[in-house]
Amino acid sequence: MKRIYRIEEQGKVAGICAGLGEMFNFDPTLIRLAMVFACVATGFFPLIVAYVVGWVIIPRKEDVEKTTVN
Repeated sequence: MKRIYRIEEQGKVAGICAGLGEMFNFDPTLIRLAMVFACVATGFFPLIVAYVVGWVIIPRKEDVEKTTVN
């Protein structure tokens, strides 16, 4: 089963889009563009809140690898 995680080294802000890109084998730049479009289309507040919540609850890649190795 694939797990979602953040990749801070490849990310622009929190690494959420980079993690999604790796998870779905998709270009993170296109995910970032879709996020910007969704943010403008829905109003800034809902997507920004969802992004901050994701930033808080989605673990970093290093943390996921540490727990799966042990």
